[in-house]
Amino acid sequence: LQRNTSVSDSDSVRLEVSACLRCLSSSDSSRNITVLQTLLSYLDEASHGAAQRAQFSRSHYSRTLRVLITTIEADWVHRLTARQREELWDALFLRGPPEQALLVLLEAIGELSPSTSLDHVVTITEKFLQDGRLTNLLWSYCVGSAQSDSPQLRETLLGRLSALPDIMANKLHHNISPLFLPQQYYPLLASAMLTALQRTCQALRGQHQPDNINCSLAFVSQTLGKLCLQGHGGLVLAAMAPRLSACTRSDMVWQRVCWKLFESIPQRSMECVLTALVLAVSGIVGNLVLRNKKAEFVITHKLLLLQYKYETGVLRTVLGYLAADRDRRPLLIQVLRCICQAWANPSAVKHTPMEQQLYVSKALLLSVSLLKDQELQDLRSELLQCLLGGMQSHLDSSVLRIRCVGMVVGECLSSRMDNADTKLKFEYEQDEETRELLSLMTPSGWCEPESESLQETKELAPNTCSVASQRRQTTPPLAPTDPDSDLDSDDELTPYDMTEDQEVSQTSPPRYLRDCLESLMSSEDAMRVELSLKAADPLVRRNAFAAREISVQMSKVLLHMEDKYNIQGFLILRHAAMVALAVTDCIPVTQYLTTEFYSLNYSLRQRLDMLEVLVAAAQELSLPTTDKKNSSIISALDVAELPPFQGHDPVHWRQVVEKRIQSKTRRISKGASQPATAKATPNRYAPVAGYFFFPLLKNYDKPEVTFDLLGSDHLVLGRLIHSLGLFMHLAVNAPVAAQMGSALLDFVWTVRYHTDQMVRRGVLFAVCSVFLSMPSQNLLLDLGDMLFETRTWLTDVAEGDPDADCRSLAVQSLVLLDKSLKKQLKDPQSPSLES
Repeated sequence: LQRNTSVSDSDSVRLEVSACLRCLSSSDSSRNITVLQTLLSYLDEASHGAAQRAQFSRSHYSRTLRVLITTIEADWVHRLTARQREELWDALFLRGPPEQALLVLLEAIGELSPSTSLDHVVTITEKFLQDGRLTNLLWSYCVGSAQSDSPQLRETLLGRLSALPDIMANKLHHNISPLFLPQQYYPLLASAMLTALQRTCQALRGQHQPDNINCSLAFVSQTLGKLCLQGHGGLVLAAMAPRLSACTRSDMVWQRVCWKLFESIPQRSMECVLTALVLAVSGIVGNLVLRNKKAEFVITHKLLLLQYKYETGVLRTVLGYLAADRDRRPLLIQVLRCICQAWANPSAVKHTPMEQQLYVSKALLLSVSLLKDQELQDLRSELLQCLLGGMQSHLDSSVLRIRCVGMVVGECLSSRMDNADTKLKFEYEQDEETRELLSLMTPSGWCEPESESLQETKELAPNTCSVASQRRQTTPPLAPTDPDSDLDSDDELTPYDMTEDQEVSQTSPPRYLRDCLESLMSSEDAMRVELSLKAADPLVRRNAFAAREISVQMSKVLLHMEDKYNIQGFLILRHAAMVALAVTDCIPVTQYLTTEFYSLNYSLRQRLDMLEVLVAAAQELSLPTTDKKNSSIISALDVAELPPFQGHDPVHWRQVVEKRIQSKTRRISKGASQPATAKATPNRYAPVAGYFFFPLLKNYDKPEVTFDLLGSDHLVLGRLIHSLGLFMHLAVNAPVAAQMGSALLDFVWTVRYHTDQMVRRGVLFAVCSVFLSMPSQNLLLDLGDMLFETRTWLTDVAEGDPDADCRSLAVQSLVLLDKSLKKQLKDPQSPSLES
């Protein structure tokens, strides 16, 4: 009779749920609110019996949620009020089995396209996390009340729990909620695991209803292992370890629960969990190394001998953990023997990195400092053998750092083993590395007599190191011997000077600019490409008319050109050619580069190249042309007058005689020197300064697919601001300087509190350029409203910025600003503040 009753109940639930789902699928149904209430009643304890609710949760709940997702864009759903949607629609996701609801929600997020429906599902998922449903999910697996559980379902759920931020970020991109970011989600999940552990402790004490409940931590352990395996152990254990450490100090129930938690971690995740745990705290794992072979291997071998990326604090934590308990001290002795073998191994000294040798030396000194006196006497012979073999291996090395490490470790070991006056003393130069090694013996309290010997070694160290360095410098290198050298002696022959000889090439450099461009575009000959690249700069400057015809095309070719043939000085040659094009045909090339700077499908290196070319071109255009020509002519004449060979002495004898005459001549007075009158020349940069400056301010706030200037690409942002500051500085006395200064201050004002110090340096440099190049009357008239706020900001930066260069630039900006304002206010012809 009972079996027939259960069968009838399951049939009735199945029939009623099927009818409700058919009604929901019908878009013209008017009973959908009643249907939602009927489905929601199966999640209420007062409406149906336990068997019916279990049958619905086990067999029909996931199907019901998927039907709701498929009808999310139906008209009757949009006709629901906000309260009805929250109490009926959302409640079906938030009051049922949490593991099924989470899987359906994440599945729907992956399938839906960007729309209001997707936003609604994301909102429900956010409520799912905020309402503590993660805690209910973990606790349901602890007490075994999960309605549907299988190895496949559990593995899928573990993957979704550990990768939820990645799933949301891949779908939502920049519109992701802060709750789904790793910095907030993983601490939230860690808090849920702590709550599950706390409920487990309450159940063991009999404080949880119902009494005599059985708990399993397998799923929580699997979740922790999965998180650490995917690299999120730092965020999770940073939130869990302090609480677990505090609870396990005096509570035996918490200790049992924590030990069981880490013992149940899967073997493939054990290393990741222990590594992350050691970085946080190690006292909560108990005697795990005595029960788990994988944990023993990770703690006693891998963290100490195979990996050397950790700081000294990790070594202190691991070795202190082994020495803290009487049952674990045999492992400390075992670890010390392994470390001694590794440190004294001659092959390891020769073939392992210096960083790893230093790491092993620190582990050796820390292990010895943790030994008791009786243990030290038992290991005296092994330590002495390690000392003798290891000292020989280290002192035979040709690397100074290895020898110094060997001497320091030898001193410390001999001082620890022998309390008499016979101790090893070496002479070496102390630096930060050696002082850190010496300090590893002091915390144990056994090395107080060592301080006198250390002071003596400090006094003796500089002399020996200087003598050793002099010996190394005076020792000549051994030359290879030739068995036939005794037959022919060439000592009396003077070698020819071949420093200026050039290799004769069969390929001739291009003589015309179009041939050069053609070679750069389509040639597969490495020598021809190299010669064309070297000839590009002089060809462009000699043939200005021809360069203007192909300037933009050649700039495009050079910008996209790659160093396929490993040409020596490739970047310098390409940069020089692009600068020559920008100077020769300024406006078209500058417009091309400033436009392409914000275009798609450019790497950060190419964008930086554009800025460098623009800056170099602006600097060259701002120089006087006559000075450049004269300097080039003088340098050419100097090169032409040099004799072909002047012997081994690079200084000509006439120059030596002239210097001696000038030094021996005594002059009573000198006449007033007449300064050379410089001829005024037009500034070539001033008319085109706007073409360099204003296009770069156009699209800075529009993130592209491969370029986010205000986001992650802060390196380019810092270079851009610095380049704009240079353009502003070069535009001094230009008519457009006032407009450039106003625009530049408006641009940098939005990023003045950037987190990257390079960006802040660029901002302050730009502000200095504005105050230095902008006319003082324009500063007071055009920027009067911003000057007082700018001055307050500069004062704050000068006082509290963590970067020293930023503070220095802020002080310089304040000095320039005060100087400009004082100059303007003292000018009687300047307008008053009221005007």
